Amino acid sequence: QLVESGGGLVQAGGSLRLSCAASGSMSSISTMGWYRQAPGKQRDVVAVISRDGNTAYADSVKGRFTISRDNAENTVLLQMNSLQSDDTGIYYCKVDTWDWGKKYVYWGQGTQVTVST
Repeated sequence: QLVESGGGLVQAGGSLRLSCAASGSMSSISTMGWYRQAPGKQRDVVAVISRDGNTAYADSVKGRFTISRDNAENTVLLQMNSLQSDDTGIYYCKVDTWDWGKKYVYWGQGTQVTVST
């Protein structure tokens, strides 16, 4: 129910934009975010955004990445600038929804980002 796009291969210092679209059947979407899993490491948060636009970033990406969302389109974007080799990994979109007082969590299939030096 989450479709990601925008990954790829980029040289260090370059930019990429990731996009994640949630299906229209999802209701009451609250927090949306991006997570990253580097080779051999656990999946960690990169950036999250609340429904009203409050954002939080991992220290390693502050000032370089920008997360945004379109509530009408149920999409979340991650603009990544000044990419570094440490940014390499699989990026996953995560969406939290609420239905009848219960929280549901959805993950995208992941999109590969590779930064070459």
